[in-house]
Amino acid sequence: MLNNTKPLILGVSGASGLIYAVRAIKFLLEAEYRIELVASKSTYMVWQSEQDIRMPPEPTAQEQFWREQAGVALLGKLRCHPWSDVGANIASGSFSTLGMIVMPCSMSTVAKLAVGLSSDLLERAADVQLKEGRKLVIVPRETPFSLIHLRNLTTLAEAGVRVVPAIPAWYHNPQTIEDLVDFVVARALDQLDIDCIPIQRWQGRR
Repeated sequence: MLNNTKPLILGVSGASGLIYAVRAIKFLLEAEYRIELVASKSTYMVWQSEQDIRMPPEPTAQEQFWREQAGVALLGKLRCHPWSDVGANIASGSFSTLGMIVMPCSMSTVAKLAVGLSSDLLERAADVQLKEGRKLVIVPRETPFSLIHLRNLTTLAEAGVRVVPAIPAWYHNPQTIEDLVDFVVARALDQLDIDCIPIQRWQGRR
């Protein structure tokens, strides 16, 4: 049984750090969430650069691709959309969702969202969340931030976007790269009131 009748939109932009998206998909599907996924055009190049892997463009094949990367074959529901399909369901405010998370989020995507540009489906879906007053979370993966980056992030924060930089903590005693990644993913999903990642949370001094 699916965890929620409303889907969560997951946008994957062309920033480094695709492991963040993969781990989010893993835990969301294992918790039986519905995911509507859209990867930007640049994501294809990042997969090739980071992992020397070709991500298929065809939606059904891409769904299988993401499930294989996440190691979740059957649980949950995953639907992928071509980046150019601005007529998809997630491009409309009448399509009800839990909100949207863009992870990782490139500075190009941040800039376009900050000025209201919608040149592809990912940007359109995010713009829809903003205009409908729904939750939008971005996980920027860049360092250092320039003044332009900071101003664009401030504009989004002022519009109600939750900004969760890909900055892990160490108080949970991470042992692997996945432990560090999962902390960031969990904190991002917290902004959408989704708690499906078994991380050690801060309990205060004892």
